[in-house]
Amino acid sequence: MNSSTSVSAPTDRSGRAEADARWRITAIFFISAIASSTLNMRIPDLQLSAGINSVELGFVLMGQSIGALSVFPFVSRVIEATGTRPSILFGYLLTVLTGALLACSTNSLFMFLMLFLNGAVGNVSGIAINVEADRVEAMTGSRILSRCHGAWSASFFLFSLSAGFARSLGLSPFIHLWAIVPVFVFLTVFLVWPMHEAPPRKHNGSGRQAGFAWPTLAVLALVAFSLGSQILEVSARVWATIFLRDTFVVPAIVESSALPALVLTMAFGRLSADRWIDAYGPRRVAYWLSGVAFAGLTVVVLSENAYVAIAGFAISGLGIGALFPIAVSGAARLGDRSAAENVAAMTLIIQLVMMVAPMAIGAVAQGFSVRAAFGCMLPIMALGWVMSRILAR
Repeated sequence: MNSSTSVSAPTDRSGRAEADARWRITAIFFISAIASSTLNMRIPDLQLSAGINSVELGFVLMGQSIGALSVFPFVSRVIEATGTRPSILFGYLLTVLTGALLACSTNSLFMFLMLFLNGAVGNVSGIAINVEADRVEAMTGSRILSRCHGAWSASFFLFSLSAGFARSLGLSPFIHLWAIVPVFVFLTVFLVWPMHEAPPRKHNGSGRQAGFAWPTLAVLALVAFSLGSQILEVSARVWATIFLRDTFVVPAIVESSALPALVLTMAFGRLSADRWIDAYGPRRVAYWLSGVAFAGLTVVVLSENAYVAIAGFAISGLGIGALFPIAVSGAARLGDRSAAENVAAMTLIIQLVMMVAPMAIGAVAQGFSVRAAFGCMLPIMALGWVMSRILAR
């Protein structure tokens, strides 16, 4: 009797610790979208209040990617040295603060600087939560990374939808962005402060951290696979609303529906993806989802009314939802070096492209149309469809 009790007690404690790790990291992903969704939905309003055109907005949006790039020389070392918990805690707090300060913008330079800082601190916390989620996967032996990104997408949907209602009611972006600060700070401290970090995933590297997370050929292949989905997702956060605003004559609430539609189906795809991957493998799932994403974007580009465009964004969201989590999981599982280095290396290349993408999209939108800007993404989505074949079974 005593022997059985002594064996079961540690097992119960281990099970509780694993369950706590799973729900906590999922909840941390969920709250991270509160600040980013609200900010992205209000950028079109900040554009108008600052009096900047589409080309200028494209340059302004580059600030976020440049800020993210600025931390890459040391981000993996910071996470490995200090742990994921401090990186998430301070990254989250500074992200919501810089987003609120963005509401004070009166010109493009100030917007650029705030987005630069927002991108820098957001990248540290973003890599940290993905690394922690991968560690929890390794510790528990069950896939949760797509589910975590699904929680993020569900949150992004809810808060972008609420931001759309706030826009339709004429709520000032200044009041809106500052109102979420105390709520976000409370939730961050509540969830992250008591968090127990999962142990790092084992790898075959030397154990010595490189000064810079250089990408390997395997990482570059994963970038080629996931790049189109990332460009579409990030671009849609700002340009989906502008696309409906500038292309169709519809009420503000309809203008604000494209992004929530995309994010809602992204959430569904991500929350379901782990089950699909376990049943069919990442390669087959990625192949079919890439095809769905390409089809949805085609509907957006060819849409003749706002509601067809919204449907296209919804189809695209279902397709792209799980692609980036699949790529992140693939990078973390390569095993040639630490998960933090491989995830950082993959994110580095994506951020390099993202630095140029807003400027390119803004230039095409200004010179031609936002519809044409979305059309330029089709070849990159096709590349991801082809490169899905490189994923491990």
